[in-house]
Amino acid sequence: MASLDQLVTVLKAAGEGTRLRLLALLADGDHSVKDLTEILKQSQPRVSRHLKLLADAGLIERNAEGAWAYYGLAQDGDAADLAQWLISRADADDIDRARDIERQQKVRASQQALASDYFAKVAGSWDLLKTLHVPEEAVEAAVIAALGGRTIDTLIDLGTGTGRMLEVLADRYKRGIGIDSSREMLAVARSRLASAGINHAQVRLGDIGDVDLTAGPADVIIVHQVLHYFDDPGRMLAQARRLLKPGGEMVIVDFAPHDLEFLRQEHAHRRLGLSQAQMSGWAAAAGLSIAGFSEFPSDSSERGLTVCLWRLSDKT
Repeated sequence: MASLDQLVTVLKAAGEGTRLRLLALLADGDHSVKDLTEILKQSQPRVSRHLKLLADAGLIERNAEGAWAYYGLAQDGDAADLAQWLISRADADDIDRARDIERQQKVRASQQALASDYFAKVAGSWDLLKTLHVPEEAVEAAVIAALGGRTIDTLIDLGTGTGRMLEVLADRYKRGIGIDSSREMLAVARSRLASAGINHAQVRLGDIGDVDLTAGPADVIIVHQVLHYFDDPGRMLAQARRLLKPGGEMVIVDFAPHDLEFLRQEHAHRRLGLSQAQMSGWAAAAGLSIAGFSEFPSDSSERGLTVCLWRLSDKT
């Protein structure tokens, strides 16, 4: 329960027209200051002041990405509950709210166009890689099955890329966080999540080899086609372990050992697949045990890649 002084601070922060509009916009997904100034047609210093008041009161969260920062609704606490209560009572036909929604849609359409341009540049290499292994639908279905039928409180997707796992698993978690070091990929992810109406997930710029513990703890961590980009996957796995709740689980998807050297030379792969013995050793060193394993051989090419799925559980 919050003290009276805390409640007064929260109410003062929320009790202003522009700040209520900001809360309503952030309920639809994360935005940068640049986005919000364009939508509200107010100056950057003015919008930043409003955002600081909301963040200081615990109504919203700020996630820095170098010189940029993205804002989203707070997920936990009394202030977060109040924000949700206020937003649920906002009239979408209010003239200011309707105008904000229209401008928000235009901003997102512009972002989608930029994301499409980026996709066009990398589509060739991505299409080639997809021909080398089992269709993604089978792997995604296996990831869903690995999580069982339960609803997850907090899911973290490390190396989220375009946010595909957050999209696929959207109905399985209450709160999703994707972390990636590529601003271009995160732009794609934000656009996809917004287009799909997934507002209970957010993506952040971050080094998954040196995790920011404020992102956790997580009930489930997804590491999908990431470890082969690291010289030392065991170290990355140990970093991921730091974000996991006691008794939590990880789902790891990656390639089995192969000899396709061009993937290292042309596509930045550092490891040519991961073996069962390697994964077992890395998991044990991180205080995890292998609770399940599946593999998906490719039948599309003689040079095809086998995709593996490991389910790791916390030993504590």
